[in-house]
Amino acid sequence: MKYGLIAGNGNFPFYVLDGARERGVDIAVAAIKEETDPSIEQHAGRVEWIGVGQLGKLVGYFKRERITHAIMAGQVRHQQIFRLNALPDLRMVKLLARLPRRNTNTLIGAVADELGREGIELVSSTIFLEHMLAKEGVVTRRSPTSKERADIDYGLSVAAEIARLDLGQTIAVKDLAVIAVEAMEGTDAVIARAGEITRARPFVVVKVAKPSQDMRFDVPVIGPPTIEAMAQAGATAISVTAGKTLLFEKERVIDRAGDQGISIVGTSESE
Repeated sequence: MKYGLIAGNGNFPFYVLDGARERGVDIAVAAIKEETDPSIEQHAGRVEWIGVGQLGKLVGYFKRERITHAIMAGQVRHQQIFRLNALPDLRMVKLLARLPRRNTNTLIGAVADELGREGIELVSSTIFLEHMLAKEGVVTRRSPTSKERADIDYGLSVAAEIARLDLGQTIAVKDLAVIAVEAMEGTDAVIARAGEITRARPFVVVKVAKPSQDMRFDVPVIGPPTIEAMAQAGATAISVTAGKTLLFEKERVIDRAGDQGISIVGTSESE
């Protein structure tokens, strides 16, 4: 098997490369010009820079490298594809014309199908990062209080419905009321907005995987910036879906959460 990485923005691609390197796996990187950190070239032996709309070039690169399995890691803001300056190639234009809708899952799913037609299987983005997945139960020193647990339990059903509608995966809850809902701004931004609404009074955060979460893309993630955002906004606890949420820099996240008195809970999907 030969692996290729479609690298988006943020640190996710770098964690994948590190995890693969620890297993002795070499990866060819397709770096997205509009998204990927340029320092990716110092972390990978083979890097090809590809425009966000250049699907034909991506497939051609992976075919030349004889890639059999592809990993997608890091956000690629799909709305960029619809901008004129993205210059989609003919293969991408044809793909877009076939789409019944243009949300993230539909678009990336269609790209996965295109790769599959060329004998390239898109695999779980956590394939080299299983050790970073949240385990079920409390992972920090402090457990949620009864009040926090009540807000989490209430928030789980609401967040699950929002995720089902593909609107977002994170909400903020206080006193059994939803105070902020994620759209396209991301987890840390919705936490900051909740802090403004509550004026930094305590609230909880609930982040869930989508129903039948496709682990090939759009996997829920929290990291040190999430904990910092919570500390600044006044959030005191966060629930994430066990087994389907990545904790980047896991030990640092747990230690920092402990220092701030923040509780992190891995919740099973059945709860």
